Amino acid sequence: MELTATKQQNIGKIGSVQYLPVNLFAAVMGISGLSSSWSLSHQLFHTSAVISDLTGAIAILVFIVLSMGFLVKWIRYPQKVAAEFTHPIAGNFFGTIPIAILLLSSILSPYQKGLSESVWIIGMILTLGLSYIIISRLLKGKLDPTHAVPAWLIPCVGVLDIAVTGGTMPFAWAHEVNLLSLAIGGFNALIFFTLIINRLIHHESLGIGLMPSMMILIAPFEVGFLGYTNSLQRIDNFAAILFYFGLFLFIVLAVKVFKKTIYFGASWWAVSFPMAALSNAALKYAIHVNTWPLKVIAALILLILTIVIIVLFVRTLINLFNGKLLQG
Repeated sequence: MELTATKQQNIGKIGSVQYLPVNLFAAVMGISGLSSSWSLSHQLFHTSAVISDLTGAIAILVFIVLSMGFLVKWIRYPQKVAAEFTHPIAGNFFGTIPIAILLLSSILSPYQKGLSESVWIIGMILTLGLSYIIISRLLKGKLDPTHAVPAWLIPCVGVLDIAVTGGTMPFAWAHEVNLLSLAIGGFNALIFFTLIINRLIHHESLGIGLMPSMMILIAPFEVGFLGYTNSLQRIDNFAAILFYFGLFLFIVLAVKVFKKTIYFGASWWAVSFPMAALSNAALKYAIHVNTWPLKVIAALILLILTIVIIVLFVRTLINLFNGKLLQG
């Protein structure tokens, strides 16, 4: 009886699946991006390919665990999921799910082409569908200007990840879909980035819990670089401009985001994928230019990204088992 009571107490301490935040799927995005970065590092610095393989396997495992948890939440607490989806800020983080699926298609590609292509198609359809829903919701009007937060960019500009992961898809129609994604994501980026910057300049600053999401602002430029170069299969001056502005923005935002005064929570995973996109872009550009300054920059960003994701992963596990992650 005492043992049973202890088990129940431990389960209760971990928390309830009804409080599983959808933004944890950003962890899959970040870890998948880290895997891609180490794959590029293997090309540039001849680091071990095992690092990329292991990181990719972790991303797949995390996605499976989170998907099972969120499915249970959807079945048992549909009102919680509905409230989260319709929330003007939290609802944008549902974009992390289809983007994670797209990124996993790239991880699966070297091992199972057919499965990778099927996963990409699913992610592509879900990403386009969610982007349509979110933009349609925004165009209803009468929105609070303070709701123009960096998270807006996730479902809207996340469409660019279709081109990031679909540049080598063998389907005859894939190139047109990639161009479609670049068109939607690119022009959305221009519109929503401007609205968000206007809000950040003319209204009160973001709340502490949303501060890590500031890093999402670099995503349109680095993901844009990756989508553009993957789709056209070349790197030109326009791509370089996207990379360099994203790098500049990262330096500006890093000072604001990485502060000890910002408490740790699931929202911190919002920094992972934008940084991973920056790392991928830096490595890809360094391979193209092949100069030592860019190689140093690429290596430094990869090192920072790796440390950040390890810290986020460990801190998340600590919060899970001490009951802070899944408590209302």
